[in-house]
Amino acid sequence: MSATAVTHDLAAVKHGPFDVIRHSWVLAKRSLVKTWRTPEGLIDVTLSPIMFTLLFTFIFGGAIANSPGQYLVFLLPGIIGQNIAFASVGIGIQLNADMEKGIFDRFRALPISRIAPLLGAALGDIVRYVLLFGIMLATGYALGYRITTTPVHVLGALLLIIVFALSLAWAPMLVGLLARSQRAVQGIVFMTLFPLTFASNAFVPTETMPAWLASFAEANPLSHLINAIRALLTETGPWQGPVVATLIWSAVFVVIFAPLAIRTYNRKS
Repeated sequence: MSATAVTHDLAAVKHGPFDVIRHSWVLAKRSLVKTWRTPEGLIDVTLSPIMFTLLFTFIFGGAIANSPGQYLVFLLPGIIGQNIAFASVGIGIQLNADMEKGIFDRFRALPISRIAPLLGAALGDIVRYVLLFGIMLATGYALGYRITTTPVHVLGALLLIIVFALSLAWAPMLVGLLARSQRAVQGIVFMTLFPLTFASNAFVPTETMPAWLASFAEANPLSHLINAIRALLTETGPWQGPVVATLIWSAVFVVIFAPLAIRTYNRKS
């Protein structure tokens, strides 16, 4: 029997939900091992957020909020939201690199679910999001930021961040599967994320923006996530509305980009 016939036979094997979860978890552990062996790949969720926090707090804090300390309370959730979005670039680049190296051709020859490599890549990034959240809270605490809510609210903020990040990751995954090079993936995703992060309430209140831009910023999914984080960490307002809006946006990302990414992966692998 030819290799092509074997591949088609394996692809035709039916896998139940538990098989998909098991296969995805194994591939997620592969991503974690790669992260452990190349810790410099964590710069975007460790040193980079700290740098942004220090620069924005001490350069813009006095101009925007009269003092760096007051601005930090507003800024820190915004930096978390910004870097959660930027961290998703890595998964697109990694998928593109795996496609170039023929890794997915090997996955195709294995009796595993066809969606498992994509889910595994996404699940492997959970550690990065948890690390980012912990480092940002530690950095904020060192600069005078204080959480005023309960541990349950903090845990809720972390879970919401993970759900949003995993949902948003489907878009960079689609780009990673379609783009011809890793540099192209980085350029395309960053070109999209920069206006999305800066045209939000991450760094300044939307009330200070022109009306047309404020309307966009208030509808921006990152603005809803950041509002939810602020409410869950420092009681800046009711958290229910922003949390529901963030979950709705997360569902929209999955509904739009997940089928496209899966279809592209099946066509290319």
